[in-house]
Amino acid sequence: MAFPDILDARALRQGIDGFVDQLVIDYADSLERLSQPLLDFLVFVEQLLRNSPWYLVIAVLATIAWYGSRRWTLSAGVILLMLFIGVIGQWDRGMQTLALMIVSLVMCLTIGIPAGVLMSLSERFRKVLLPILDVMQTMPSFVYLIPVVMLFGLGKVPALIATVVYAVPPLIRLTDLGIRLVDHSIMEAATAFGATKRQKLLGVQLPLALPNIMAGINQTTMMALSMVVVASMIGARGLGQEVLAGINRLEVGRGLLAGLAIVALAIMFDRVTQAYGKRLQYPKQGDK
Repeated sequence: MAFPDILDARALRQGIDGFVDQLVIDYADSLERLSQPLLDFLVFVEQLLRNSPWYLVIAVLATIAWYGSRRWTLSAGVILLMLFIGVIGQWDRGMQTLALMIVSLVMCLTIGIPAGVLMSLSERFRKVLLPILDVMQTMPSFVYLIPVVMLFGLGKVPALIATVVYAVPPLIRLTDLGIRLVDHSIMEAATAFGATKRQKLLGVQLPLALPNIMAGINQTTMMALSMVVVASMIGARGLGQEVLAGINRLEVGRGLLAGLAIVALAIMFDRVTQAYGKRLQYPKQGDK
């Protein structure tokens, strides 16, 4: 027995389509102008990575890994992973993907940490934001790609926006959780010493929440990297474009090599962010 027709689904779809079309007519040009600095930043990072000597890029990444872990084994692993990307012929595309990852991570940090802090401080804001985060995490990325592409067109900006929408929720949630998990006795001690709300937030809560925040950054980075193939469908170049080309042309080797390069980047990001998280949680052990 068929479900009764309560709403006219066709009229509902037409209403949504009309709303989005009106948004495109009214705001597409303004949004394109507003997104231009973001595009310029992404192009700058991409050109910097692509035009820098490969050994310099590897040296910088290895130094970042060593600073986070104080272990030469992690730095050596980063060097081997980056050399692997170059050896299999994916260096230039890997740098394009790395640029997208860096810029999307900067955007996620800019949005996610303040939003998480606000969630921890305001119960009303938390109740409003939690359903939005649920939608962002469960909505298939192809659904919100449609209005994003209509508003911004094909290219790097819509790919970046789609990546941020998909990847930022874990950082917001774990920032909120980390601040809420700070021991009440510590907060009472800070209050007894006369600390203001701002001093308690910046000097007590955020430092103690840093391990959780780093875990959020780790999860956000992994989710952003998982979007590279989807982003390639709307104009983002890089390793995802190679995977997509391998699928379209049934070239298994082409897709496999690009996929292995994505895996190498994922392992590098995962190990480095985990190392920073452990160093923040156990600073004395990290210096050993």
